[in-house]
Amino acid sequence: MAKLFNYISFGNRDNLAGYDTKFSLSIGRMFEYTPKDVSDALTELEQGSIRYLERIPTFLCSEVDYANGEPNMLVKFGRVKNIEVTEKQISAEFDTALDFGEISFNHVAEIHNIFGTDKFQIHRTHWAVRKGGAIDVLERLYQSEAHFEDGVEDGLKALVDLGQAGTQAEPPTRKKKTIAAADSVESFLKMLFDHSPIASTETFYRGHEDASFELTPSLLRKWPDGGWQYLEKEERLNKELLIAHYDEFQDDQYCFDRLVRMQHYGLPTRLLDISGNPLVALFFACFGDEKLSDVEGEVIIFRVLSDSIKYYDSDTVSCISNLSNLTFAQKNKIDLLKTRDEFNKTDVVKKLLHHIKSEKGYFEGRIEPDHLGSVICVKAKQTNSRIKSQSGAFLLFGHEATLAEAGQPDIEVTRIRINNKRKILEQLNSININATTVYPSIDRTTHHLRESYRRAEEPENS
Repeated sequence: MAKLFNYISFGNRDNLAGYDTKFSLSIGRMFEYTPKDVSDALTELEQGSIRYLERIPTFLCSEVDYANGEPNMLVKFGRVKNIEVTEKQISAEFDTALDFGEISFNHVAEIHNIFGTDKFQIHRTHWAVRKGGAIDVLERLYQSEAHFEDGVEDGLKALVDLGQAGTQAEPPTRKKKTIAAADSVESFLKMLFDHSPIASTETFYRGHEDASFELTPSLLRKWPDGGWQYLEKEERLNKELLIAHYDEFQDDQYCFDRLVRMQHYGLPTRLLDISGNPLVALFFACFGDEKLSDVEGEVIIFRVLSDSIKYYDSDTVSCISNLSNLTFAQKNKIDLLKTRDEFNKTDVVKKLLHHIKSEKGYFEGRIEPDHLGSVICVKAKQTNSRIKSQSGAFLLFGHEATLAEAGQPDIEVTRIRINNKRKILEQLNSININATTVYPSIDRTTHHLRESYRRAEEPENS
């Protein structure tokens, strides 16, 4: 594992005040812009990952400000300690080893070069774990400014041991709650029957053809370096599709209905498809890219508290769905740690309320911050044949929301590993579960028929 360091950034400069600083931020801001191989190991924020975060060197910085016409930021170097994690936020203390104060830079490119950031990171409150040597960053920082007080160089030398200790340690292994492995339809169904039901819950399923796939909707997926693939352009993606195919969405009453339709046509959304039919999930765990035929898949089992399941017309569903109408800059101003009254007085929440009222004129401005940042199970209208055939429902991801590998208080998550995919697909086809029935469209049907009836090879005397 390469050397690593924490890079923690705040828009509110009060979080950097004092020598021994205490701070909090939303759980959803954890591991943004963190390389995927690193975040995968740390994302559960259990005791092992917390200890690891406390061991590696840390830069505590403000977001970039442009006072006096030049980019500037507050910078401290040291370590985090006493990390505490709740369902919605992470809190920690910061021991300052070096306080660089406010640094003015000639250009933002200088900041990117020093910390290895991009244009979004320096303008966003978040906690990243970055690859690289903290001492190298300190040296670049020191070389960039000639007016630091005398003695900083001695301080850098004294920090060599501090900066390098722990950076070579391996992060903890990513953990999943896997109950068994199946290599046939029979063994899969037996495991389901042996997996005792829980009272007052409903069960849903999802299939991944590669067990390494994340339990994340397409909108919230990241590049290997930790940068967002689509989230920064969510509003634009939605508007461009509506402009191009407005007639397709005219019958959709709610924003959630539009997101379901967009998901159906392949646009990245904050929805994650789940199914009430376990055999459909098993099909998805086996069907797809031929290159993954010998790669272990998985079926994820979601046992959701019945009272927490929402319907398409729920007010909470409207609040979360309409986040898609806000720009990335606007969403960046949402602070879920505020009280409800403070939260609803902010300009960005008033903007969100405007979009909600466009579909629900009666809606009052009392949005619950906790609800807006949650992951909820939603039953959608059966508006298209694909949703009907797959017994479809969705997990709707709120602002900066993540779903832990083992789930959350109202959603238990377990897994069954899937092997021998070709045999399973043959068995599923024999009971009429195939691409035609799972994807009930004429193009899928013709593809399935073509593949089913094509000769394995040409006859010898053709």
